[in-house]
Amino acid sequence: MFSTKKLVIAALFIAIGITLPLAFHMIPNAGRIFLPMHIPILLSGIMLGLPYGLAVGIITPILSSLFTGMPPAVILPAMTFELAAYGAASALLMRYVPNKNLYAKVYVSLIGAMLFGRIFFGILNALIFAAGNYSMQIWLTGAFVTALPGIAIQIVIIPAIVIALQKTKLVEVDWKAPQLSEAEDA
Repeated sequence: MFSTKKLVIAALFIAIGITLPLAFHMIPNAGRIFLPMHIPILLSGIMLGLPYGLAVGIITPILSSLFTGMPPAVILPAMTFELAAYGAASALLMRYVPNKNLYAKVYVSLIGAMLFGRIFFGILNALIFAAGNYSMQIWLTGAFVTALPGIAIQIVIIPAIVIALQKTKLVEVDWKAPQLSEAEDA
């Protein structure tokens, strides 16, 4: 189930997820605008599959918080769940959304995971801040309006990276849905 190559690539994604945001934290609020930690997590789900995408989504914010102080401890639990949702959703969509075109499959999986993760984060924050003043407007502003540059970057960069790595065969993306055997089909 686990391969050494995939573990090394997952570790690389975790390292990127810790170091890439450092460049953005020099600019106030840039992490929320450009979403740099989301990129390696979405990539890990799309390229490596469910256990890796989920693990990278959980481990990256925790280690980043321990090593860099970002995300702050106050938002670490919610962000950990959000990023785990991105890693898991991108992996599941990449694996099970039927499509014979890799380009289309990457875009559908990416956009589906981005929507699922934002909705999941909104529900989680609504539960956490139920007694506070968390509202639909606050969620929409944070999840979509403020993050619009990061969303655009993800939509452009992530498919390009996946396709480039697939073409160079540096990483084999397991993107074909599993086939049912004749015994399972009956």
